[in-house]
Amino acid sequence: PPLDPVDIARLPAGLERLDLFLLIGQSNMKGRGTMPAEPSRNPRIVMMHLKDDAWYVARHPLHLTGDAKTFKGADNAGVGPGLAFAEAVAAREPKARIGLIPCAVGGSPISLWQKSAKLYNEATRRAKRALEQTTAVRGRIRGAIWLQGESDSTAEKFPLYEARLLKLVDELRADLTSPGLPFIACTIGEMRPDENGSRRADMNRLLLTLPSKRANTACVDARDLKSHIGDNVHFDTAAQNEIGRRFAAKYLALK
Repeated sequence: PPLDPVDIARLPAGLERLDLFLLIGQSNMKGRGTMPAEPSRNPRIVMMHLKDDAWYVARHPLHLTGDAKTFKGADNAGVGPGLAFAEAVAAREPKARIGLIPCAVGGSPISLWQKSAKLYNEATRRAKRALEQTTAVRGRIRGAIWLQGESDSTAEKFPLYEARLLKLVDELRADLTSPGLPFIACTIGEMRPDENGSRRADMNRLLLTLPSKRANTACVDARDLKSHIGDNVHFDTAAQNEIGRRFAAKYLALK
C-alpha cells in the first residue's frame, strides 16, 4: 500500500511535542534487512520521505527513494535500526511524537559527511527544513544516530577518521545551533576477521572512545552481533532491530 501522509504541523491528541532525529551513515544505517510482512502503522512515529521532504507514517524501508504512492524508483533499502530506535524511544516518551529524518547513503565515506560536502549539506538542509515545517508544534532536533565506518576501515583512510568524526560532531552541532546535541555512534560489523589490510577492529575501538572525546556522545557496542544478510557486511533484520534498541538506550541515558 502507499505511504500514509501525516500533517506534521499538528500533533495527535494527547501528545505534547515533536522530537526529531537524524539518521546518518552508510548502508547499515540505511538498512538491508529483510522487510516485515506487515508495515508499521504507528501515527506517533513519522518519517520525512527522501524524495519529497513530505511526512508519512514511518515504516520500513525508512530510506525509501521511490514515489510515496507507487514506489516507482525504489532502491535496495530494507530494514535498518531507525524504526526500532524510534519505537523504543516512543515507549519511554509517551507524550512525544517521534520524527525520523533519514539521510544515510550506502557506501558513503566520512569525507562526504564533512561540512560543505554533499551528504553533510543534504542532512543539514533536511534537518533545517524539518524545523521549518514543524514550527507550529515546536519541533526540535533531539539527536543524531550514526552508523558508518566500513568505507573508511582501510589502511589508507583509517588514520584520518578520528579527526573527521570529531569534526562532524562539532560542525553538526554548530550548524543546527544545538551545542549539546546527543550524537550516538555504533560499531561496524565484525562478522569475519580482518584481512587484506582491513581495519574494522581498529575502527570499532576508535568509535568506542568517542564519549571520552566529546561530551553528550555515546557509542553502541554491536561487536557481538554476527548475523548478516549473507555477505558478512550488512546486519540482518534481527541484528538491526537490536542495534536500534541499543541506540535508544544510549540516547535515553544521555538526555
